[in-house]
This record gives sequence, C-alpha cells and structure tokens, in this order.
Amino acid sequence: MGDFIHVTAREDFNKARMQEKISRIINALSPQNHELLSLSDVKDVVRPKSETYRGLQTVDVTRIVGSEGRYRDFNKGFLPRRDALRGRWQSIDRAHLQQVNLPPIRLYEIGGVYFVRDGNHRVSVARAQGVMAIDAEVVSLGTEIRLDPKMTKADLKKAVINYEKEEFYRQTGWPQIIPHYDLVFTEIGRYDELLQHVEGHKYFLNQRFSGELSFRDALQSWFNNVFKPIVDVIAYERILARFPGRTAADLYMWIVKHWDELKRECGEDYPVQQAARDFSSRYGKGLWRRIREWISRRRARRRPQ
Repeated sequence: MGDFIHVTAREDFNKARMQEKISRIINALSPQNHELLSLSDVKDVVRPKSETYRGLQTVDVTRIVGSEGRYRDFNKGFLPRRDALRGRWQSIDRAHLQQVNLPPIRLYEIGGVYFVRDGNHRVSVARAQGVMAIDAEVVSLGTEIRLDPKMTKADLKKAVINYEKEEFYRQTGWPQIIPHYDLVFTEIGRYDELLQHVEGHKYFLNQRFSGELSFRDALQSWFNNVFKPIVDVIAYERILARFPGRTAADLYMWIVKHWDELKRECGEDYPVQQAARDFSSRYGKGLWRRIREWISRRRARRRPQ
C-alpha cells in the first residue's frame, strides 16, 4: 500500500508539472494569464484600509488567487512551476491520499478573493486533486473594490481605476456638469490628484471675487480655462501619438507638472504650448522607437520560457 501511494504521489506531481508547462505554452503571448498574483503587488494597487481576523472558515479553493511569498513557485492555477517543489508537494499529496487531517492553511481575504500566507503546497495539491473547499484561518484586508478570481494584475489595476472614476464622478457630479467629456486615466490615484487641481482653482478664484464660488462653478471654470486649453494643445501638436497607451488626461497631469517646473526655471510667463512641446520632445517616443519597441515585445513573447 505504501509503495502504491508513493508511486501515485510521484505521478500526480509529474502530471501537475506537465499541466503547468502546457499552460505556459498556451499563454506564451499573454504571460500575465499564467502568473499567480503577488499579495504585495495587489496591496500596492488596492491599498486596503483595515485588517480584521475572521477566524476559521471553509474557503472555495478556486477563489484562492495568489500568495504572500510563493507566487513565483506556482502558476495561476497553483500548479508547481519548479521540479524543486517535488519533495514537499508529494508529501502533502501522500497525506491527502491517506486521508490524513492536516492543520488549516492561513489566508488573507481581500475583495472577495484569497491569498496564501501559509499552505501554498496544500492549495496546489487540493487544486490538482479537484478538492472544492479547504479549511483556513482568514484575515480580511478591508476594501470596497470587488475582485474576480480570473483577474490578472492588469485587470486589477483597471478595476481600481474604474472604482476611483466612479467615486470621482459621484463626488463631483462630473457627468451632469461636463456631460460631453469622459475623463479617462490609465494610472491609479489620478482622480484624487485631479480633485486637488479643481479645489486649488476654486481657492484661487475665491481670492479674486467676493462671495464663495460653488464647486460646480469652479469645476466648470477649471475645465474651460485650465484643462481644455491644455488638452487642445495636446491634440493640435499631436502629442498623444508619442505616448502609446496613454490618454489626454494622463498627459494633462504630466504637462501641468512640467509646466510648473519650467515656470520656476524660466519665469511665470512661460507659455503652456511651449511646455507641452518641451515635454513631448523630452519624454515622447518617435515613430521608429515605437516600431522597435513593438518588434522587441513581439520577439520577447515568442521566446521560450
């Protein structure tokens, strides 16, 4: 019986390794679909606001999507990525085959999905054996953003940006005040930063006029007199083409910062049009550079792992 269990555990690990290799080949052009999420990376994006001990729970194994420290050892399906994991993996599998009760694993929960603190090999074996649920000690990290088990790191970033956008629209009334312009960013934290721009513009206007200007009027004034002129320059100078994957709102934020630096160096009368051109020439990508980078990315995706 013992020899049979040892042989079975060895075959189970070999099968798991083969499945991991097949998954890597299938996702060669989209490697992010193969990668297990890092808890540290997710915390950097989601920025949880609290930590609460939830005690012992039974957790759906398919909702365990990442790891605190072993995210490089397993793929997105918790298949082992290295032969060096064999010893520990097979010992857990033997315990499973012999129906030995193991202690609960430890997990972090965030946004409805889970990350392994301790017990990565047990999760891997459970997934490989088709186990649907596992006992775990759970600590919840508080966030209002709901996460999906299928999310990649890029998907997670988009979800956070979309959440920030919805909150900004709700707080400011943007869709009602400026219904003809959809404000889109590609980086986290930009909507909060933009709100500071509007508040600063409101403060500046209140210094010039008697009475308190409403936020609605300040937002409309900022859009017409600050944001739109810079976005118009971006369009006229065709600057966006030099920053692939970015939006006019992204460039507005960068150009404003660059303009402030140039005004400190060259004087307050430095024109925004020249600041935009200077930013584009310093940091933008020309056509040939964009082509070379595209070719390099294509070659990297075809390169064997």
